[in-house]
Amino acid sequence: MAKSVAILGAQWGDEGKGKIVDLLSEQVSAVVRFQGGHNAGHTLVIDGEKTVLHLIPSGILQPGVECLIGNGVVLSPSALKVEVETLEARGVDVFSRLKISASCPIIMGYHELIDMAREKARGSEAIGTTGRGIGPAYEDKVSRRGIRFADLLNPQRLESKLDQILDYHNFVLEHYYQVEPLNPGMVLDDALQLGACFADMITDVSGRLHQLRDAGKNILFEGAQGSWLDIDHGTYPYVTSSNTTVGGVCTGSGVGIDAVDYVLGITKAYTTRVGSGPFPTELFDDVGVRLAERGHEVGATTGRPRRCGWLDAVATSRMVKVNGITGLCVTKLDVLDGFEELKICTAYKLAGEIITQIPLDAENWGQIEPVYEVFPGWQENTRGITELAKLPLNAQAYLQAMEDRCGAPVHMVSTGPERTENIIIQFPYSQD
Repeated sequence: MAKSVAILGAQWGDEGKGKIVDLLSEQVSAVVRFQGGHNAGHTLVIDGEKTVLHLIPSGILQPGVECLIGNGVVLSPSALKVEVETLEARGVDVFSRLKISASCPIIMGYHELIDMAREKARGSEAIGTTGRGIGPAYEDKVSRRGIRFADLLNPQRLESKLDQILDYHNFVLEHYYQVEPLNPGMVLDDALQLGACFADMITDVSGRLHQLRDAGKNILFEGAQGSWLDIDHGTYPYVTSSNTTVGGVCTGSGVGIDAVDYVLGITKAYTTRVGSGPFPTELFDDVGVRLAERGHEVGATTGRPRRCGWLDAVATSRMVKVNGITGLCVTKLDVLDGFEELKICTAYKLAGEIITQIPLDAENWGQIEPVYEVFPGWQENTRGITELAKLPLNAQAYLQAMEDRCGAPVHMVSTGPERTENIIIQFPYSQD
């Protein structure tokens, strides 16, 4: 029986989705990106060689797998060009396997300038964006003035649209942010050249997915970032500009809700966050430093150090419900090796009261205190273990506690960065 699986981050991103997408891609015909842009980064380690992908679905490293970029992705042609050329130089066949929706909004140079100018203007209240133009590109999409991928292949239409768009954006750049305006002719020429590079990749992604489903093929929907960065359900305004939760699968790729048969939620055994925004379990002591060092916690896209803290089961359990998560995949369990004790946040304290629900707004998030349960750690090495029964008993107990507190069964455990370092309890593409 064919199955479509969605892989989503259950925290604030950087949960290790890329490795799991790569692993599951062995069982599928196509992998689909459905939201975000090159502000996301998925790191894969195969036979010791590290690959960081930003736009191309992680299934590209599995030979023969079709990779699709859906309409919900805001596309930077220049960033995509670098990524494609890098992979092709390593012998990875990209050009014949990557297809892009004609409806993808395009990130233009003015989007990046606006993004960076805004963050600078916010000063100490900066949101912590990557400065890559993601938000402004989504704004243009919603304002119905955006450039789409299909426009790059029509010089007359593109020139007409750019004349109007640049009148607006150049005015804002010059008179509000005091930034040098862009030359319309140069913007047009650059866009047309980049569009020509990918002309053969344009396709009807929604139609292709329906064909694959009708033919009984397995499909994998690859989420970027994490659920708590969702524009609607995250810690607003410290969020990204797209729907990182399960609803984005449908709107960002053009399939119905019945096309998602299984949702795999990826969560670290602890919690990290890049950029600004509330983080109730963040640690500022030696334990936080130890987690960061052992977990090599640096953003794959930004290069910024990740903030580290204990697992927040209150936040994770909410996203289990929002996403309808079928099973959890726990990553970086081996990072916890050697800790005397571990903690899981199971409630919050707000204004002197104990609450077990999330606050209603980001301002209250910043005022809550975590309430922890304490668990004994383990001194044994879990790196590379592939059987649940071979884990230390305290590690097994910790995973059980994660199940109980987060509200979903643990179906997979990652015990290292390599493709083979996993414990499979229930495989998403099993035939049961």
